[in-house]
Amino acid sequence: MKNIVILISGRGSNMEAIVRACTAEGWPARVAAVIANRDEAEGLVFAREHGIATAVVPSRGKTREAFDAELAAEIDRHQPDLVVLAGFMRILTPEFTERYAGRLVNIHPSLLPAFPGLQTHARALEAGCKIVGATVHFVTAELDHGPFVLQAAVPVKAGDTPEALAERILPLEHIIYPRAVRWFVEDRLIVADGRVTVTPAADGTPDPQWLFGENA
Repeated sequence: MKNIVILISGRGSNMEAIVRACTAEGWPARVAAVIANRDEAEGLVFAREHGIATAVVPSRGKTREAFDAELAAEIDRHQPDLVVLAGFMRILTPEFTERYAGRLVNIHPSLLPAFPGLQTHARALEAGCKIVGATVHFVTAELDHGPFVLQAAVPVKAGDTPEALAERILPLEHIIYPRAVRWFVEDRLIVADGRVTVTPAADGTPDPQWLFGENA
């Protein structure tokens, strides 16, 4: 049974999707804790209602190094096999990412390596992209990089706004993030030479590492 620790800063809708999938699908894992860097993070309420341990490690007024050290101490209390960033709005230090190397994942709202950082949907529209999406990836010291586990894409439609794209992509995030986390806890992810492959399911069925929302 693997322990999952999820970090949030706000609503934590991807956290909710992971918690629900873990229970519904009977993963060999449990969400051991949900940790936020803001007292007012709405996702803490959901976690408490589902019997999950919660904690707040405030980030305001601290250096990145001091905050990351406090955060790591709280995470390690729960003996994590996997640390999941779910809308966690902090840039982490190289020391932190190295501490959890190979067991720290994130979801980014673009088809990486395109558009790392913020305002991804606006930048994609400005660039004239025909498809946009989201990427689950292992976290490294380089922002929004690291080996890609799974990607989802939707077409850009006439008249789309950044808000419209975000609204259409989010339901796909709620599919691919739990799926990627499940692959991890089932020991099905292989990382070699900066690339991730997924071993077949127990029945031999291969799992694609992409999802297209053609009609989204």
